Amino acid sequence: MNFQEYSEKIEILKAWAKAYYVDDAPIASDEEYDRLYHEILAFEKENPLFADESSPTKRVGGMVLEGFNKASHKARMWSMEDVFDEHDLDAWIERVKKVKENFTFYCEPKFDGASMNLIYDKGVLQQAITRGDGSIGEDVTQNVKTIGSIPLQIAYEGLIEIRGEVVIKKADFECLNEERLHTNEPLFANPRNAAAGSLRQLDTSVTAKRKLMFYPWGIGENQLVQTRLSEKMRFVYDLGFLQPPRIVVTQNVEDVHMLYHELIETRDAIEMMMDGMVVKVDEIALQEELGYTVKYPKWMVAFKFPAIEKVTKLRAITLQVGRTGVVTPVAEVEAVNIEGVVVERATLHNFDEIERKDIRIGDSVIIIRSGDVIPKIIKVLVERRDGTEVIPKRPLVCPVCGGELLDEGALIKCQNLSCDARVVGAMIHFASKKALNIDGLGDKIIEQLYAQKVVLHVKDLYTLSLEQLLALEGFKVKKAQNLLDAIAQSKGVALEKFINALGIEHIGEVAAKKIARTFGLEWLEATHEQIIGLEGFGEEMAKSLVEFIHVNAVETKELMGIIAPVASKLEITESVFTGKTVVLTGSMSKSRDEMKAMLESLGAKVSGSVSKKTDFVIFGEEAGSKLDKALELGVKTLSEAEVNEMLI
Repeated sequence: MNFQEYSEKIEILKAWAKAYYVDDAPIASDEEYDRLYHEILAFEKENPLFADESSPTKRVGGMVLEGFNKASHKARMWSMEDVFDEHDLDAWIERVKKVKENFTFYCEPKFDGASMNLIYDKGVLQQAITRGDGSIGEDVTQNVKTIGSIPLQIAYEGLIEIRGEVVIKKADFECLNEERLHTNEPLFANPRNAAAGSLRQLDTSVTAKRKLMFYPWGIGENQLVQTRLSEKMRFVYDLGFLQPPRIVVTQNVEDVHMLYHELIETRDAIEMMMDGMVVKVDEIALQEELGYTVKYPKWMVAFKFPAIEKVTKLRAITLQVGRTGVVTPVAEVEAVNIEGVVVERATLHNFDEIERKDIRIGDSVIIIRSGDVIPKIIKVLVERRDGTEVIPKRPLVCPVCGGELLDEGALIKCQNLSCDARVVGAMIHFASKKALNIDGLGDKIIEQLYAQKVVLHVKDLYTLSLEQLLALEGFKVKKAQNLLDAIAQSKGVALEKFINALGIEHIGEVAAKKIARTFGLEWLEATHEQIIGLEGFGEEMAKSLVEFIHVNAVETKELMGIIAPVASKLEITESVFTGKTVVLTGSMSKSRDEMKAMLESLGAKVSGSVSKKTDFVIFGEEAGSKLDKALELGVKTLSEAEVNEMLI
């Protein structure tokens, strides 16, 4: 076989693989496929320098990885807002209509798997990254290359992030668990866990054996010119990706509801596990105009399927103490299986809620779990009581430290700052994904480190030694060194993440970012007057931050000295926009985030809505109702080109 023949046979094998994995319509027998596959493999072994990196033989796996490195997404991977009934969906639709009355819906099934971001450049799959915290995930490229429905090369040269769900068919999931049963391995609880676990195999040949599939549902960073999501997704499917069994693009709300009920009725017949339907705005310009909350895009929701209800018995009520000292009651129930998840605990919110619902220990109760929502008790079956049920009493002392509790009605709090639960809870939050994101430092390990008195304060993490870790149960050299490396890598974190990691009451991600951008590394010197003057800060937030600084300034400065967070204080360049309120609308050459960042650096306050107080509305192509309102109110409007000329 010469190189030309090899190249031709590669293309034939690719076509056969696509027909099998993507089209689900094989055009060659297994025998023919295997024979051609081994011909190509033999040529590649004899001529390794000429081996095509996109050859189907590269999907077999066999590489043993040492671990998974962190990797950054080009554009953030957002979570979705969940809605659970038609009333909530209609409320979301009305919010969109306030911006633009007539728009198009893009609807598709929501598969329950592991979210993945594929980065292609110059037509080649460069990197595959798990969702992680939305900004940073794990690089699982080698494992993803073993998935037959993911092209190693595409007919598009530009940089593009293709987002989607890695899933496993329900039938293949059952077969996988059967195999694990015979080999005495622990069973996967559900298909989603199986998909996620398969992606994190250090031996890529194990991933290759699992029949994983990839369904795209969106695009991140891209240079595509299409003006509608449906057009962009059609382009993606034409590149050789799997298409979901049902997609509806419509302006009719009734069509959206009809698809939802259709998917519920056919969910058992669809091969992949679904937990709802995704509803998006189709017009890209309107998506950008709607923008984002702290957590979600305002232009999409996940319409979740109805929660499955099960009857179980309330065995006991235990108490949890959080990092802020709040004592939360937890229902311990007889184990019940809800969609492959064994539920033994449920939230009770607080003791006021227990009293309102008249929940008693020993009651038969109806429990629900919908998607990722924490299981909860929705009804007590009073008619099944036999008189042995016990009315729970409000606690008087902390279940962890024995200290006296402060009962504020809905909230019951432990006031002891040295309470073990508060200290451990604070460290768990500190290491969490939304804070310092210390890989490998999970709840159980923190509890173990604290119980063994190896780590009694966050700062002790940074003096941990290999010898200390190896003395603990469950730690070998590799695991211990990986943890030490992860802790070391958390140094130099962005200041806003450091502030968020401190767990200051009422100060979340957004507030932490505002503090970091405004005060920089001098944030501990900020006064009450300066803090209350921050946009979006109320008296409660300001008081909480001032009190924290007053009590913890010395310890926090010491911790900052160890971790050396990097300030991202916004430097303002004086311009015509300084001190002005600006609204953006329409599609521009730069992304909405880039435009906003540029304007903020010029001293502008970027708002999401137009009013008489708006100074400028900057518009791009397909500008929507915001431009109309600006013209109606007589607000100064500027095109992107005019803005660029003003800044020369």
